[in-house]
Amino acid sequence: MSTIWDIKADAVQKEDKLRDVSPLRDKTKVDENGFTHYVFSKLMFNNPWYNIPDNELELFKKFLDGGSREYPSDGRIPCDIVVTEARKVLNHIVSCSEDSSNLYCDNAKLALKDGKKAMLRGTLKLYLGKYTTRDWRRKRFTDDIDFWCFQISVLDHALKECGWIKIKETGEWEKKVDWVNPDTGEVRHEALCAANNLNQLLDFGAGSYLEGTNLKEIFNKKLKRGHDVDLSDIINVALFNDGLEGPNKDEWNDVCESFEAATNTRNKRITSNLISLCRYSLGIVDHLERVSIALDKYYDKIFNKKEYPDEALKRICRASIHWMEYLEKEGPDATRNMIHEFLLKQKNEKPIQVKNLRLFVKKILKLLNFKYEYLKIIFEIEN
Repeated sequence: MSTIWDIKADAVQKEDKLRDVSPLRDKTKVDENGFTHYVFSKLMFNNPWYNIPDNELELFKKFLDGGSREYPSDGRIPCDIVVTEARKVLNHIVSCSEDSSNLYCDNAKLALKDGKKAMLRGTLKLYLGKYTTRDWRRKRFTDDIDFWCFQISVLDHALKECGWIKIKETGEWEKKVDWVNPDTGEVRHEALCAANNLNQLLDFGAGSYLEGTNLKEIFNKKLKRGHDVDLSDIINVALFNDGLEGPNKDEWNDVCESFEAATNTRNKRITSNLISLCRYSLGIVDHLERVSIALDKYYDKIFNKKEYPDEALKRICRASIHWMEYLEKEGPDATRNMIHEFLLKQKNEKPIQVKNLRLFVKKILKLLNFKYEYLKIIFEIEN
């Protein structure tokens, strides 16, 4: 097995080998055609600070309080804080492009030829492109902004004008940001980093393989690295897109090429990451189905003022600045109606997300098994 996929894979950082990708020994079998079936258990991402209630009412309450499911992150700053800083830089470049007298005007126009969102990759591209759910965008944390810009001078100019400081030793830019933890009210002070991925890749010299900012290229990188945060990001895009409709339909369908390219390599690490991707996806499917049932039973409870007095609304709204503003402007009764509509929408969306993830896993396993058919191997996830 260890010659086909990595039994120990990286979960948090390079070479940590914290993820166990072992099949279930008692379910491994050889069928009448000589194919070995390796069966794996479903998984949920390990979050030591968070546990999922068994009771449906408690699960509903946790969902309403904003804690239905946490997301693995690779930073300490909420993405909505980070994306605000990214927008400032992008908007400054736009301003340069609109001023013919600006020294950087021509370079700015070139940098923006594919739109300003094309200048970002990674987490913030997923955020700005709205490839994922509102819940992911609200809970995902990061520490850096990955820019992608051939016109290095205009990017450096924009960063400097927006209050960033260049670190000579690393070539990265840094900016101090403050944000308020909605759970504790504590003011946090963190250092945010920005790097031009293109510039870093060019430093490796001629012949480097340069990737762009499309969803396909983002997935290529995340599949190859395969940390929990990478697999979680892929899953959260998958549950939000089905390839049949929506603004990201064409780009999502193009993503299939990244999975096919990954399986073509038959690389041990990537194969391990694809197996893990399926295991986590189906673990999340089970969780979403439970949340859907809980929402269906209890979505009207927000109108129960004994269980949710006006003071409780402040706690519920604290995780969203938009909800807090709505509560302050419209008052408790209107806020209850707004939250109720949100719960109804979530109740209807969860089964769609379940369907999308099941279809996603089916495609990945079909592709993976086709590539290993010559070894008479079949990968499965337990029901």
